[in-house]
Amino acid sequence: MKDQLLQNIDYPEQFEKLYREDKTSFLKAFDELYPNYKENPTFQFWNLRLHYKEDKISLGDKKELLMVVILAIIAGLFANISNLPKVNQELFFLRNTSFLILPFIAIYFLWKQQMAVKKITIVGVVISALVLYINLLPNASQSSSLQLVYIHMPILLWSILGYAYLGNQFKDTNKRVNFLKYNGDFLIMTGLILIACMVFNVLTFGLFDLIGIKIAQFYMQYIAIWAIAAIPLFATFLIQNNPNLINKISPLIAKIFTPLVFVNLLIYLITIIYTGKYPFNDRNLLLLYNLLLVIVLALIFFSIAEKKDEESSKWSNYILLGLSLVTIVINAIALSAILFRIFQWGITPNRMAVLGGNILIFIHLLLVCWSLIKVIRYKSSSQNIKYTIARYLPIYAVWTLIVVILFPILFHWK
Repeated sequence: MKDQLLQNIDYPEQFEKLYREDKTSFLKAFDELYPNYKENPTFQFWNLRLHYKEDKISLGDKKELLMVVILAIIAGLFANISNLPKVNQELFFLRNTSFLILPFIAIYFLWKQQMAVKKITIVGVVISALVLYINLLPNASQSSSLQLVYIHMPILLWSILGYAYLGNQFKDTNKRVNFLKYNGDFLIMTGLILIACMVFNVLTFGLFDLIGIKIAQFYMQYIAIWAIAAIPLFATFLIQNNPNLINKISPLIAKIFTPLVFVNLLIYLITIIYTGKYPFNDRNLLLLYNLLLVIVLALIFFSIAEKKDEESSKWSNYILLGLSLVTIVINAIALSAILFRIFQWGITPNRMAVLGGNILIFIHLLLVCWSLIKVIRYKSSSQNIKYTIARYLPIYAVWTLIVVILFPILFHWK
């Protein structure tokens, strides 16, 4: 093997061939020859390739880790308000769970980016006002407008998190794209940590059960509650300090599920048309359609998230276009169903919220579909698809604010 390497020292392609034929012998011979050929470009390249060490998982600097711990402790203390006497735990978590997570991640980003005191103050005042607002709302369990506030408040806080993430680059479309990528990584990392914690909890409960001590209720109420904010914060911390840790997983999942979702929705659409069973009377199905639109937008985004223009394939673009077109047709059916319910039974907070959200997402998907057509037909940059998705985000924030603040007033808290 040594002789073969020396004979092909000026032919890198032959090195590759020899390596693939017998990796063990290649590595042994290369390591013996390398000290005498350190200056040769071919040997330098192969030394890097064979002995490159991946970066270890980083926990950042001590100040950053300390900041995460402090934020987790403060959030945990906030969560423990639910354990105070006379506090309705169910109502507390219904109203405040999103405040235990998203604002603290927003503070982390503001601190990490060393934002101006003015901007930090603005975010702090807005979050404090929203906390007071949601906790001073009347306890009317039958009020649809209040239920909508509970549903949309996490989306509004997510918008504030986006503002904190963007920092001084609020209008930078590339930074908005990175924010969406962060969300995919965040969900995966948080999910993995949650699974690990669940396994740990089951093991803990089982060990204590063996000696006749039931700790499940106490453990969940006084110990696990601290993890509500700690897990998302730590997941964000890991992602920010290890950007290559899981950033390939979201696009991979999207690539796998995009064809499956396309086939599934195509069969579903054909079935609807063939059977004539249109969902005009099923409110829950209409809400499901809104979720479907969001999922399709996410699949399109993450399918092209890591692509460069030269990597974009016609086949995948056609699949994405087909998926968006089928979804648009299905959503048109859902939109007609929502309008049917409004004309048939009148305006309610739920119907208006579903209608408004559906129209916004529908328009967004139409814009994305047009971007896909331009990529396929006019050979425009595939990056425009990501930009189309990212630029639209503030519109959702405005609509969410309307639902959270104005709907209860417009519908008289009903």
